[in-house]
Amino acid sequence: MGEMKDSVDSVMQMMGELSKQQPETLRRFKAFMGSTLEEGVLDTKTKELVAIGTAITARCKYCIAIHVEKALKVGATREEILEVATVAILMGGGPALTYIVEVKKALDEFCPKF
Repeated sequence: MGEMKDSVDSVMQMMGELSKQQPETLRRFKAFMGSTLEEGVLDTKTKELVAIGTAITARCKYCIAIHVEKALKVGATREEILEVATVAILMGGGPALTYIVEVKKALDEFCPKF
């Protein structure tokens, strides 16, 4: 398994553990997360691209892994993801720039080049 998949799995495992301790809180959080990313005025792909940009500026490698994988699954391209990354770098500056490494890892793992 790859590093980024391990990151996604680690977060999911911890959410499962938290669900045992705080079932109602996690149920509500998951419901909120799911409904927020559903198609609305914006399509799910656009929302996942926004999530990637936000994850970069928030400096969350786990969020980057999760949302790159999800964005690819709903039809985002490497090029779209990298363009979103440049907007995040514009907004987040140098620290955000360093997290492009995590975006590349996720892209290479979830959408390998041919």
